[in-house]
Amino acid sequence: MAGSGGLGGGAGCSQGAGASPGAALRAPRAPLLLAALVLGAYCFCTVPGRCPPAARVPAPAPAPAVRPSAAGSPEAPVLPVASGPGRQRLPQALIVGVKKGGTRALLEFLRLHPDVRALGIEPHFFDRWYERGLTWYRSLMPPTLDGQITMEKTPSYFVTLEAPSRIYSMSPDMKLIVVVRDPVTRAISDYAQMLSKTPSLPSFRALAFRHGLGPVDTAWSAVRIGLYAQHLDRWLRYFPLSRFLFVSGERLVSDPAGEVGRVQDFLGLKRVVTDKHFYFNATKGFPCLKKAQGSSRPRCLGKSKGRPHPRVPEAVVQRLRDFYQPFNQKFYQMTGQDFGWD
Repeated sequence: MAGSGGLGGGAGCSQGAGASPGAALRAPRAPLLLAALVLGAYCFCTVPGRCPPAARVPAPAPAPAVRPSAAGSPEAPVLPVASGPGRQRLPQALIVGVKKGGTRALLEFLRLHPDVRALGIEPHFFDRWYERGLTWYRSLMPPTLDGQITMEKTPSYFVTLEAPSRIYSMSPDMKLIVVVRDPVTRAISDYAQMLSKTPSLPSFRALAFRHGLGPVDTAWSAVRIGLYAQHLDRWLRYFPLSRFLFVSGERLVSDPAGEVGRVQDFLGLKRVVTDKHFYFNATKGFPCLKKAQGSSRPRCLGKSKGRPHPRVPEAVVQRLRDFYQPFNQKFYQMTGQDFGWD
């Protein structure tokens, strides 16, 4: 039994040994066959149109277009987004006029004061964008801390029929600043700006008068703006004279510290902006701000300020002076100030 067991064991081994050569030949066939099938499938699918297209990962959908805000829409002025400490408030003071009177200079001078926060761009809320509402208007204002004054300037307000009532509806206690200038010089300056944008304009004389040196054309905006007494009369239906400060555009050039001092007093501010902040730029014929701390150079207004005026015949200038003289006298009486234009 043991021997048969031994024989049996030997016979088993013998069969295994006898089967080894065939197994050795057959064993690799399975992996080889699998590899051949994979390779064949790959080659088959490389022929165009033979395999179904692979599923594609869908491209990300484009981001939805952001609807422009009121301040950034094509119709509205593009204004900076206000940021910083404090909170946004409606203005307590407005520079309402007049165009080419020196409003930009005054605003830049006032912005030196630490208690004045002013919008740098003209928002034109009370003449162009009033339908957008006070919430939109307030959203344009720079944030202020308690004790600081929020301001903006839009010189066209002074000649806009609806502006006084609209401003009064927002704040009957509004402080109103009007920078005025010799209306003849102002009209020529206004024309110079128009001419820089439209060189093909007719002459100043042709626009200011009808039929040569006939009647003055008060329909022309450059002439109409200088009728200060007429515009002020409309404002005084809503605001008492005590709510106004009239700044001389001429003295803003010859004595900027003095005029800015009057404005600081009117706003209830300490006189921080003084003559130490200014120097006269002979090239521009205009005062500039001395360099601020940390700045490498002084700061003057842009190149559009102080541009040379076109030559206007003396006869035209004198006719305009005669025309404005009674309006100027009435304006002096209304304001209690003689601006010396006559």
